[in-house]
Amino acid sequence: MAFLPFYIPKHKKLKVVIVGGGYAGIAALTTLLRYAPDTDITLVDPKEQHIKITHLHETFRYPLTDLLVPFADIENRYGCRHISASVNFDQDKLQEYQAEKLLVVDEEVLNFDYLLIASGCESRTMDSIENVLSLQDFTISAGSELLTKWLNKNNQSEQSVSVIGGGATGIQFLFEIKQFLNRIKSKAELRLIHSGEHVLEQFPSGFGAYAQSRMHDMDIAFYPGTYYRGQQSGTVLLTEKQTRKQFELPSSISILFLGKKQQGIFTANAFGQVVVDQKPLQNIFTAGDCSYYQSIGSNTLTAQSAVRKGKLSARNILRHAGFPGLLEPYLHHELGYVVSLGSADAVGWLGLESNLVTGISALAIKELVEVQYDLLLVGIDTYLV
Repeated sequence: MAFLPFYIPKHKKLKVVIVGGGYAGIAALTTLLRYAPDTDITLVDPKEQHIKITHLHETFRYPLTDLLVPFADIENRYGCRHISASVNFDQDKLQEYQAEKLLVVDEEVLNFDYLLIASGCESRTMDSIENVLSLQDFTISAGSELLTKWLNKNNQSEQSVSVIGGGATGIQFLFEIKQFLNRIKSKAELRLIHSGEHVLEQFPSGFGAYAQSRMHDMDIAFYPGTYYRGQQSGTVLLTEKQTRKQFELPSSISILFLGKKQQGIFTANAFGQVVVDQKPLQNIFTAGDCSYYQSIGSNTLTAQSAVRKGKLSARNILRHAGFPGLLEPYLHHELGYVVSLGSADAVGWLGLESNLVTGISALAIKELVEVQYDLLLVGIDTYLV
């Protein structure tokens, strides 16, 4: 369907406003300009740079700057405009936006032909307290800097680090932290606290079994079926899931990976157009983690799905604006998924979920996916679907 003819221009140069400069927003921007280079694009995002957020665990090995692409560079490269601002959409006003074709951002009126909402969703957080880090902290400072700072601050004879959450993000950070502690010759104990009985429970069972065997090999303590209650100075507070028994362990720092908090989700039809009162808004599209498509395509909260939704929304904006106006349904299914287990190991699947891939083979797949997105950032689209 991606190869259907589209965008035979009817008349004027298009004005498109994209809210959100994450994976979906950038994929939409590059796709629009690939097929319609004269499109007038305004990108609205409160940050000053695009962050390849799914690679933050690698900042225990590399500088954070390796994962940042300043929006100023994107402006220069693509001739678009970036506005540093947050937009809180009132879903009750979406029909008004559709009718008036304008959005007010920081008292500036932005007229548009099409609006793409790709604002993502936030990570779940708890109240900010001392000796606790979350994913947001790693968007500001590299993991190596943060952990070194906290270990030096809590210069005790016996130190320990508690990672909370055994999903993909928590596991990737866990193994990077272990290897970092080994490199700096730290004797700090590393443990994983997880409410489930097995890690990586959203994936085929082989994922969790492999990751847990590697945890055992690397002497990472595992506390399954355990709830995190909080961190006090030098202590992590826990509760056993089954017995509700409360206990505590010495902990210099707790690092929380509690998953994503989906708020303000926009329902879309199979073409990416936002649906309000069971009717699609013809000129307002959505993509990324803030979107739910009413189609057989994947709605998982992954960079892979975000990129595919962003690209599809861009193609459908051009189709809708041009002739013959035939829109493409969202049919994408995950082609595979890889979870990094440090610098030299990984576990994943490719093609079929039953096709488990580990070690160097899984790492090679991961590298290919990363290169593909890096090429997209500079305007080279190698995605076939």
